[in-house]
Amino acid sequence: MEAAVNGIGVVGGFGRGTADLLKYLKSGTVPAPSNSEFYPVYAADISYLDTVIPKRALRRIDHFSQLALSGIYLAIEDAGLESIDKPSTGLIICSGYGSAKTTFSFLDSIFDDGDACASPTLFSNSVHNAAAGHISIILGLEGPSSTISQFDMSVPSALLTALQWLEEDRVDHIMFGAVDEYCDVMGYSYQRYYGMNENTKMAPLVPGQQSAVPGEGAVFFLLSKKESAKGYGSVSSVKAGSLFDKGIVFPQDSFYILNADGHKKTDRNYHDIIPHGSLASCYTPLYGSMPVGTAFDMAVGALSFKEKTLFSSPESVGCLNESRVLKEKCINRYENISCVKVSRQDELSIITLSSR
Repeated sequence: MEAAVNGIGVVGGFGRGTADLLKYLKSGTVPAPSNSEFYPVYAADISYLDTVIPKRALRRIDHFSQLALSGIYLAIEDAGLESIDKPSTGLIICSGYGSAKTTFSFLDSIFDDGDACASPTLFSNSVHNAAAGHISIILGLEGPSSTISQFDMSVPSALLTALQWLEEDRVDHIMFGAVDEYCDVMGYSYQRYYGMNENTKMAPLVPGQQSAVPGEGAVFFLLSKKESAKGYGSVSSVKAGSLFDKGIVFPQDSFYILNADGHKKTDRNYHDIIPHGSLASCYTPLYGSMPVGTAFDMAVGALSFKEKTLFSSPESVGCLNESRVLKEKCINRYENISCVKVSRQDELSIITLSSR
């Protein structure tokens, strides 16, 4: 089962919308992380959201859900839709951390005021499917919705569900999104576990170097069975399993986008698993380290098809054994682009996009 990509909405440390992401992809530069109390972060600016949604409606919606709303509105705009087919559109959201900031804030309200006076607003926004509920209410969606969390494997797991819904004709279109947010607890954990990253520059694939900078943001794709008129191609294959599973076969005729995100424990694995002689790239210095980073890689892959260009890797990205990391722009002659992620639990996923 293939699913055509008919629209993309992205928001992250690079800005908002595909135009802002393309600006960095074409220039080869990287955004500067923002400062936070404990650790640098690629933070997303969603202050524009109150220009499309009344402030009164946003008042009780938490940051995580607002990130999701930003991504989905940008995807609808990119698809050129004036309205959504509400009964036949499904919604699937995936996240590694979930609404962590809201959850910890809710716990703080219990510590501060006791069970009886804990914040009901924070509680309602901390539940698993809160963001999907907010989106469904605001957009009036009537199709099925689901939220899936499997940490680093959240994106392939949720994408398999989306493909299954289309295959079963449960819906004609799916708003598929990936969202992760930053919170101070995460920054504190990074600082305690890794120490302060003084240069604040991610250097993926550099052996022995811990350079991960946490990021936050949202990516949404409008998926359907119908062929895309946007030139983004389609999702043609999703594979997931153990890093040591010999049954997972890497496409030999594919350009590889690696979600190496500066964690030295996982980055070293990419040197061993990418087929020898392959051409690969890595764009995580544009949006940071997060469990759903593969979804951002998918957006870059789809934009590569549309622009008919393979974008060079940022200069800080290292090299691969027996393979070449792209350091200059070149014409996209590949029909397949595969987004590869290795998790900290030795899991592996390969999501392949096709230009056909």
